[in-house]
Amino acid sequence: MPDNFEIAYLWIFFLLPLPFIVYALFPSLRIKSASLFFPGFSNAIKYTHQKPKKSAFIKRRNFLVWLGLFVCWACLLVALSSPQIVGEPEMKVKTSRNFLIAADISFSMAQRDWTINGKQSRRWDAVKNLMHDFIKKREGDRMGLIFFGSSSYIQAPFTPDLAVVDQMLEEADVGMAGQMTHIGKAITKGVGMFKKDTIKTKVMLLLTDGVDAGTDILPLDAADLAQKDTVKIYTIGIGDPGGAGTDLDEKTLQDIAELTNGQYFRAKDEKRLAQIYTELDKLEPIAYEEEQNKPVTLLYMYPLGVAIGLLLFMMLVLTIAKVIRQLTHKKESYV
Repeated sequence: MPDNFEIAYLWIFFLLPLPFIVYALFPSLRIKSASLFFPGFSNAIKYTHQKPKKSAFIKRRNFLVWLGLFVCWACLLVALSSPQIVGEPEMKVKTSRNFLIAADISFSMAQRDWTINGKQSRRWDAVKNLMHDFIKKREGDRMGLIFFGSSSYIQAPFTPDLAVVDQMLEEADVGMAGQMTHIGKAITKGVGMFKKDTIKTKVMLLLTDGVDAGTDILPLDAADLAQKDTVKIYTIGIGDPGGAGTDLDEKTLQDIAELTNGQYFRAKDEKRLAQIYTELDKLEPIAYEEEQNKPVTLLYMYPLGVAIGLLLFMMLVLTIAKVIRQLTHKKESYV
């Protein structure tokens, strides 16, 4: 018997001896039979020396019939007791944080120095390809999207509908936010989004392959605002700082992450970026909580089926036996 097997109503089994109690307390059913009376009845008794039978008799059942009926009764009680398999409480995803992705779509993200399925591709296409999988795995997070270049704008406000966020990501392309890179603007825009929401856990993922243009608010000043609003920022530098066609400012991204209790990662290729997303899943794991309801598999139909099947089998056997007796009796009568 499995450990998670339970009987819902154990008290039902106190009814097991009920048929014996009824049999002991209530008189047996007497069935009247036909009788013949005639004037010479007393003389016939005297001559034959036979004892007359009473006109009422109690129909007896054999042991096997009684045993079968008791087994049916026991199976019926088992069904009424509601046997069941009770599983562990199901875990449901708990909405625990706002997760904001701030992605750089300036002109430098159009560099074709990354590889997707063996083909040269733009940095943005590679980043977007992997970001789709990352978003789908963040079930339970309310996610939002900010894209930035010369300016920054909200592509998707915080929502638990990850399919919508994924679609909004797909619709974005390089150059939609301008040519330059303004990291400070993106962080400030993100902090503004977090302030309008009530969830306390706030995480931002900042992806860029360039250096801040140095106008308006500086990245570290924006990071200081984020730190005061308890926003944790993970930064990802796209590309190789020593390679051609890149001006990645790793020092600034490291300082942003350190100031906000986040972490900095460098993704020089698609494989490393995939590893970074896996590490982020571990750093910001999905939260679960137990549901009150436990999954229950009811088993009452099995003992009930046995009881019904046994009754039908007994009725069939008794009917066949009765027919055989009647046929045998007719043959003896003809003889």
